[in-house]
Amino acid sequence: MELLTGIFSAFGLSASAGLNAYIPLLVIGVIDHYTDLLTLQKPWDTLSNPWILLLLGILLIIEMLADKIPAVNHINDAIQTVVRPVAGAVAFAASANVITDVHPVLALAMGLLVAGGVHAAKAGVVRPVVTATTGGAANVPVSVAEDVTATGVSILAIFVPILVGTLLIVAASLVIWWLWRRSMREPSNS
Repeated sequence: MELLTGIFSAFGLSASAGLNAYIPLLVIGVIDHYTDLLTLQKPWDTLSNPWILLLLGILLIIEMLADKIPAVNHINDAIQTVVRPVAGAVAFAASANVITDVHPVLALAMGLLVAGGVHAAKAGVVRPVVTATTGGAANVPVSVAEDVTATGVSILAIFVPILVGTLLIVAASLVIWWLWRRSMREPSNS
């Protein structure tokens, strides 16, 4: 059971990094630094260094502000195309290493894929649709909702990983079902 909760926690943290790169890293670092609930192994324990926590806090503020300013949010999403998957890789590897002995390369790859997938859906599908359908008026509320979701998922991934794992499985199933239904409706070109 410990292995399963560790994996669910890692997936939840890397998924939230796809929405906001710095929230899960800050959550992991703060919980490790200020409590005994989480003990990061080397080299991931660097996330709980006070200077790194300060840096993550500053980067979080910058990202949150940039994501709320029209036109700047598109530049931010382009920059975050690299940052969010890397943050997801670090979050996955750091959290998976706490409970399990997942190979670091596999952990980094999984985190990169999960965070990259969430970011691609956010920046490539959700945000353009929101911008096009609302003329950009809903971008700020959607950005706030993404930040709240990333924070909630990050915290739940550490404290209630089974819930996060279940939610991620349901969400992935719904996306696969939606894509399958969509492909069945499209006429074939043959």
